[in-house]
Amino acid sequence: MDIFKKCYDFTRADEVKEAGFYPYFRPMEENEGPVVQIKGRKIVMAGSNNYLGLTTHPKVKKAAIDAIEKYGTGCSGSRYLTGTLDMHEELEERLAKFFKKEATLLFSTGYQTAQGIIPTLVQRGDYVISDRDNHACIVAANLMAKGQTAEFIRYKHNDMEDFERRLSRLPEDAGKLVVSDGVFSTTGTIVDLPKLNEVAKKYGARILIDDAHSVGVIGEGGRGTASEFGLDAEIDMTMGTFSKTFASLGGFVAGEERVINFLKHQAPALIFSASPTPSSVAAALAALDVLEAEPELPTRLVENAEYVRKALREENFNVMQGRTGIVPVVVGDDEIAFKMWRMLYDDGVFVNVFISPCVPQGMQMMRTSYMATHEKEHLDYIVDSFKKAGKALELV
Repeated sequence: MDIFKKCYDFTRADEVKEAGFYPYFRPMEENEGPVVQIKGRKIVMAGSNNYLGLTTHPKVKKAAIDAIEKYGTGCSGSRYLTGTLDMHEELEERLAKFFKKEATLLFSTGYQTAQGIIPTLVQRGDYVISDRDNHACIVAANLMAKGQTAEFIRYKHNDMEDFERRLSRLPEDAGKLVVSDGVFSTTGTIVDLPKLNEVAKKYGARILIDDAHSVGVIGEGGRGTASEFGLDAEIDMTMGTFSKTFASLGGFVAGEERVINFLKHQAPALIFSASPTPSSVAAALAALDVLEAEPELPTRLVENAEYVRKALREENFNVMQGRTGIVPVVVGDDEIAFKMWRMLYDDGVFVNVFISPCVPQGMQMMRTSYMATHEKEHLDYIVDSFKKAGKALELV
């Protein structure tokens, strides 16, 4: 059989395009943060992970430009060989201090970060124990570890009883790494970190928390999930990305110096990848400067999200509970989800539509997310647009 046959047989995207409901790969011509331009139209953005709105911050943009002037456009090598700049080390030191850890290591993308950590630490005879709703990058990394004859165990989403039941069955003398999102990217729910930490410690397991959607959102000054629960000293490793709060591209892991040193010299995802570009590192450094200078930004972000969450709930939309920047509106059907996305888009609001199998049947949703830089007029416009689409589709 021709290995390309599956490609020729894949027509779902074409069918959705033909129906006029295709919501993906929409190129933006301008990006002002809360407002973007698509095909000459101004659209209120309610789907970006640009949580603090720093991608257009003057200091962040200038830092990226200045870095290109000084270092050029790329490093042309891996961190291990010729690709380390003084800026890489500066950002690692700054992040370690920010997260109250001994050391930090940068990766070239957030997705790659999980693949640099998990298969490197979890090897033959070890176990990785993972929340069923963890991000795809964690799942991919877990499968890589499994390919090295490690064991991959999943527990029910945020179910600490199931977590302990599965963890308690593992050999006492085996290495164990517990991995969970801090804020889950689809629903915006927060991990039950106090209980997860208690159980993990009870059975001698180490903990890795993915704070991609937590940094700049929850915790003291936006320091993430461990800080939110006062567990900075308890959680072994925090990983994250620069593509959200830090307005850039890349990833990081923070933890004990000896662990970071091991990853630095053993992780193929680091050793065989070109290092983060000068402009990316400079932008992340500048975004960290802004976050530390303006610790009220995460509060403003969460207040904006809560304003929309409350308003939509008052209109009888099925809005999932939460207290982060993510506000999912469940519509429960693929066709309705596509139609609602199109109505919102035509009315000048961009959201993310999540359909099956990305979410379970009945949980199809408009996954909206907010920025600290959204103004009340933007938020009111989003709510009004939802009201019109909801009534037209008889959802409210």
